[in-house]
Amino acid sequence: MKIVVLDGYAANPGDLSWSELEALGDCVVYDRTAPEEVLQRSAGADILLTNKTVIDAAIMEELPDLKYIGVLATGYNVVDVKAAAACGVTVTNIPAYSTSSVAQMVFAHILNIALHVQGHADAVRSGRWCSSPDFCFWDSPLIELRDRKMGIVGLGHTGYMTARIALGFGMQVYAYTSKSHFQLPPEIHKMELDELFSECDVVSLHCPLTETTRGLVDARRLSLMKPTSVLINTGRGPLIVEQDLADALNNGTLYAAGLDVLSQEPPRADNPLLTARNCYITPHIAWASTAARQRLLHIAAENVKAYLESKPVNVVK
Repeated sequence: MKIVVLDGYAANPGDLSWSELEALGDCVVYDRTAPEEVLQRSAGADILLTNKTVIDAAIMEELPDLKYIGVLATGYNVVDVKAAAACGVTVTNIPAYSTSSVAQMVFAHILNIALHVQGHADAVRSGRWCSSPDFCFWDSPLIELRDRKMGIVGLGHTGYMTARIALGFGMQVYAYTSKSHFQLPPEIHKMELDELFSECDVVSLHCPLTETTRGLVDARRLSLMKPTSVLINTGRGPLIVEQDLADALNNGTLYAAGLDVLSQEPPRADNPLLTARNCYITPHIAWASTAARQRLLHIAAENVKAYLESKPVNVVK
């Protein structure tokens, strides 16, 4: 059984082990694979694993031995699923492996914006506290989260975990979700989308990227938000119209944004959010804690093992 990992570096840059996968067959791991290298590296493979390397219909048609594609992520838009089904290729993904880590990043951004921890730590390092006439100083408003309204768009695994953390901070939690009132715990209140944007102090995006949700946060929706409110996105970059968000931040329609994803990654140097006022961007690392990546590799191997035992799990449709 020949197993090829096309782009293993992001999940495992060398601090973890591929041993569980290697135990299942003849396994070759490439750190990165350019589009023009995919066919040559995949030749003869029964199993391909990919994170961001695209496997489309044209590629699958040239790989008669291919039986299985494992996506090393939750989102699987890099694989042409319809073409895979037509070719008899099973496709799996890895759901919910990074739930806790992503929810943690949501609040890393919220707390940074609320308290400007890094900015104040940098000021201390530069000597400002040593020369201060007072026992303390701060450069921007320090925001307490208790009783603030937290709006969550999409109440899946990560959205629900984020809601639980928000409740722990004493926030009032509202959700835009397909779930009914009866499916929600009493402390999470269902709210329509525009109302959520206009009423909540913090809005955090946790919905999947679909044709319906692409550009969900545009100039009209941003105009509904309070000038003191905060937008967080650890979901998918294209949920936001980036120029509209940059404009809202720069003109004071919105207080701040914390983003872990952008529409193009790595971003172009002229992306307007890179220089927008009060825009804090991390390089798509919410998923990448050591624990989450270890979980990802384990589930990836378990997915392959289940397939080899003719009991496939986490199959995408």
